[in-house]
Amino acid sequence: MVGKKRGYNTFHLTLASRGPAMKFDLDQLVSDCRKAVRENAPQAPISEILARSLSDRASLVSTLGEPKRAEMQKLYQGSDLTILNVIWAPWMTLLPHNHKMWAVIGIYTGREDNIFWRRLPADSSRRLEAAGAKALCEKDTVELGEDIIHSVTNPIGRLTGAIHIYGGDFFGVQRSEWDAETFLERACDGDRMARRFEQANTLLRRTLSRDA
Repeated sequence: MVGKKRGYNTFHLTLASRGPAMKFDLDQLVSDCRKAVRENAPQAPISEILARSLSDRASLVSTLGEPKRAEMQKLYQGSDLTILNVIWAPWMTLLPHNHKMWAVIGIYTGREDNIFWRRLPADSSRRLEAAGAKALCEKDTVELGEDIIHSVTNPIGRLTGAIHIYGGDFFGVQRSEWDAETFLERACDGDRMARRFEQANTLLRRTLSRDA
């Protein structure tokens, strides 16, 4: 595991496991995570649970389906945690944003590049500065602290699929995102987020049609 601290931002990366593959079971993943979230320090055990779930890509894709479009699929949502299947379109980028809760993210296909950001003093000409970066490949998992601000890019020409586990109701808190040019903070809007995914899908369809 690789750990890094930048100001108040922390993340811990677990590299792809070389252990035996374990067949993916969505009900078991949810059950195990709901048990682990009741522990005093749930991120580490949930990271291990997720790593086991990622170990057999074939069974995972058989259960969730091969990624076909950019989207956020809810696998579990509750007051204790949220589990999402997040699919990034080729070259898709998400603006810097926070979660207001810890998270564990694992890649099951493709690649995801993260830039980690930190706030600057109020009198600065900018609002954020880059504080670190991490490329996640298939079977990698990363733990994000509750104060993390990050942006996400799929840098490859095919869909990337990831399981995101959050330590609470991800859709029940008011989160922030930062403008790509001005770095001004604003409320993270669900409809605006949905439009970004649809715009990415439109671009993907045009690319596929052009290459057909």
